[in-house]
Amino acid sequence: MIRLYETPLCPDCIEAEKKLKEKKIVCEQINITETITNLKEFMKLRDENAAFDEIKNKGQIGVPAFLKEDGRVVFSVDEL
Repeated sequence: MIRLYETPLCPDCIEAEKKLKEKKIVCEQINITETITNLKEFMKLRDENAAFDEIKNKGQIGVPAFLKEDGRVVFSVDEL
């Protein structure tokens, strides 16, 4: 199953959730601001995955982030 790293504090995440519902795409949602465990899981992914390099260079967080079943990370519902 696709894992969605998100937070309700992020307007882009809220829009992504709306698009997921419209397209009837089911994801395991991980709210990175809900628990330290969730935040640590996201930070590990962000630190170890080159897909986040450009985002980090721009000073951005990198959510919403979708971890696909094949291990690739994408940042848009349209890439699912």
